[in-house]
Amino acid sequence: MTRKTRIRAALVTATALVTAATVTAGISAAGAGTSPKKPTEKQIAALFDGWNAALRTGDPEVVADRYAKDAVLLPTVSNKVRTDHAGIVDYFEHFLLNKPVGQKVRTIVNVLDSDSAIDTGVYEFTLTDPKTQQKRVVEARYTYEYEKRGGTWLIVNHHSSAMPEG
Repeated sequence: MTRKTRIRAALVTATALVTAATVTAGISAAGAGTSPKKPTEKQIAALFDGWNAALRTGDPEVVADRYAKDAVLLPTVSNKVRTDHAGIVDYFEHFLLNKPVGQKVRTIVNVLDSDSAIDTGVYEFTLTDPKTQQKRVVEARYTYEYEKRGGTWLIVNHHSSAMPEG
């Protein structure tokens, strides 16, 4: 195992543990020993923070690991629909060159049940041109559909598109 692979594995494990612990703690506090409780809107909205932290690693594999194996990604700056892990990695290999830093502007969360939720709204990304180092802000609409699989919240559908009037 190479050093880079070990670091990637450690980051993925750490991110998964933090996400699982955060959601589990909230659900446990709401009613231990009862049937599974729905996560709160705040817990689902916070899943973006883990995804955004994955972006900051600069590692497309770390970002892609936040998506389910059968996830669909309709990305902001590509016309190609990504429907598998390799395609999602490919997208982020290019997108991460811009050192994206995301921030939500407006969030609307719909918790469907204890294992699925939708987070939709508007976010903005500060992007840095890799050649000139000039920064620009891009505002976009987003939708994340999450499912809890094997105890871990994963993105199963992610749509992001630049604001049409922006």
